[in-house]
Amino acid sequence: MGFTRRRLLGGAAAASLLTVGSASAQENTAQHHGVVTGADQLAKQGWQPLAGRKLGVLSNPTGVLADYEHTVDSMVAAGIRPVAVFGPEHGFRGSAQAGGSEGDYVDPRTGVPVYDAYGADATKLAGMLTKAGVDTVVFDIADVGARFYTYIWSMYTTMVAAAKTGAAFVVLDRPNPLGGRAYGPMLDPAFASGIGRKPIVQQHGMTVGELARFFQGEFLPAEGVELAKLEIIQVRGWRRDTFFAGTGLQWTPPSPNMPTPDTALAYPGTGLFEGTVFSEGRGTTRPFEIIGAPKLDWRWREALDELDLPGARFRENYFVPTFHKFVGETCGGVQLTVTDARAFDAIRTAVAMLVTAKQVHPDLFGWRPDNFIDKLSGSTRLRTMVDAGAGVDEIVGSWQGELADFDRKRRQYLLYR
Repeated sequence: MGFTRRRLLGGAAAASLLTVGSASAQENTAQHHGVVTGADQLAKQGWQPLAGRKLGVLSNPTGVLADYEHTVDSMVAAGIRPVAVFGPEHGFRGSAQAGGSEGDYVDPRTGVPVYDAYGADATKLAGMLTKAGVDTVVFDIADVGARFYTYIWSMYTTMVAAAKTGAAFVVLDRPNPLGGRAYGPMLDPAFASGIGRKPIVQQHGMTVGELARFFQGEFLPAEGVELAKLEIIQVRGWRRDTFFAGTGLQWTPPSPNMPTPDTALAYPGTGLFEGTVFSEGRGTTRPFEIIGAPKLDWRWREALDELDLPGARFRENYFVPTFHKFVGETCGGVQLTVTDARAFDAIRTAVAMLVTAKQVHPDLFGWRPDNFIDKLSGSTRLRTMVDAGAGVDEIVGSWQGELADFDRKRRQYLLYR
């Protein structure tokens, strides 16, 4: 595996918790309205808790500090130089589009070798860790809280790789922008893929630190591996009922089509439209909020308004995507606006959008021929129930038992109240 210098556009219960988070309430209030990320806590100490380790950092542009400096740049400036960086989907510096990565290269700013981890299995990643001499993996990526967002599965695969090589695993925790409640159906393992490797629900309601504990306790044993050590640097001042807008933190787009916190609120639901023939809004300025297709008209918005969905409003909308589906074609549809994040259920809202689209425009609505919707929703259930004419309450009610089971199972791994 060769490295080249590259110019980038724009620049479980068994977990061991570091005690870096026990500061006073006054200190909490002084930064981010009380919310301080794990990365900011270590940066304040000059990264000394990680000194002497051979660090491999899995991160992307969301690994940013309160002063807008990237975690890796801050480490290097403090004399704590990682031996390697690993880039997930979209790359370490974030220059690649959906389904893409930046390849292997030497980061021009820090001189640290960057390995392309996107799509790599645990065996390949273990080889990368061994080649780089990593003894501690540091994960610092902001998740958006949906099962089909790939960063949590990059974390899981790297946890397995770290266990195979004997490396410790450190998570610099960040808030879940959607708060701490779980929603939606469970993944059927028969539909495991890169957008959902293990059975968790569609909107998991956990931070990445909590997920790492869950993964360690629930899934790693079945892989036949055990982490030498799992360390979570907890967020200070975050509660489960806090959405991103209440954290005081800056929003850094975790991927090119996740530009705002509003996008993240809608995404666990409207991300399902990637499995349909409709545009999910890629190629517009409001992806996953603008949904539609050529020849759709005002009747879809009228049908949605009649449902009076909690926390949601719809605007009749026309748009021309600049890339992805329907490039250069005029599309009709709706723009979703979340008016009350606490009342809003992204997945129930999206189910209502799917059901009404099929009712109002049966000649235009359809699923992608590869049935990608089954991987997104976690089984054939959503697709077959919509096709059979089931109502919104019937569909959403069909997964309440498995959601309750998941909610009970995850409790022992939660870190925040």
